[in-house]
Amino acid sequence: MTTTLRPAEPLQQHPDGTRSRRYAVCVNSRPVGEIHLGTSPSLGDSVARIVDLRIAEPDRRRGRGTVAALAAEEVARGWGCVQMEAVVPATAPAAQRLFAALGYTVRNRGMEKPLGTTPPALPPGSHARPMTGAEFDAWEATERERYARMWMDQGIPEAAARAKSRNDHARLLPHGLATDGMLFSVLEHTGDRVGTLWLALDEAKAYVFDVETDAAHRGRGHGRTLMLLAERQAIEAGRPLLGLNVFAGNTPAERLYASLGYEPVTHSLAKRLL
Repeated sequence: MTTTLRPAEPLQQHPDGTRSRRYAVCVNSRPVGEIHLGTSPSLGDSVARIVDLRIAEPDRRRGRGTVAALAAEEVARGWGCVQMEAVVPATAPAAQRLFAALGYTVRNRGMEKPLGTTPPALPPGSHARPMTGAEFDAWEATERERYARMWMDQGIPEAAARAKSRNDHARLLPHGLATDGMLFSVLEHTGDRVGTLWLALDEAKAYVFDVETDAAHRGRGHGRTLMLLAERQAIEAGRPLLGLNVFAGNTPAERLYASLGYEPVTHSLAKRLL
């Protein structure tokens, strides 16, 4: 039997510059599922993403999804893409196994932690204060460069990585330090500045966009204190859930978050197209 993709709609060109198309997954011309393929809204035309892949129950466990994903890679090559990505829920082990068998690796994980109602205390000698305007300007310049290099380390072309850094910061911080719903804090310990925290307050939860211990003060537990500060600010703002993103390979951060009770909710997977 032959598994193929059959276009289910014309190629879609979206206002944000991305493209996408839905395909029927067919076996000998018989539809058995569907796949939705698009380009990444944040990484541009060089990265394709499998937005959705579904195989009907009677045809599962027969390799249909695997062949459909491989066929999607051929479509992506035709679009000029150099990388594939997919986001898989942590509760979908079958999908994780499928993509792992195709050579996808975990690029980053989304993690969350339900919060209580009592803000945690910071360790003795530690306290937080709002970031000043001058500190924000210096922080943002460094953060933009660091963020771009993180994506370059994940195999994203430099131009696309720098564009993502520029666009993400412009989208999230249209008014800089004064952007509504964004909290920027400096952590001090016994009078010395030791780190910074960027916390976003969404409607239903809070999100840690950036947490950074200053280089001279690493390895002393200040990263944990910064995360306690994030929990404290989230609870005080009435947000019952705290989320964050961690790149694969950042073992110290992964261990810290796990020890604090964070659990994965999504796995962002990536594969280089040859």
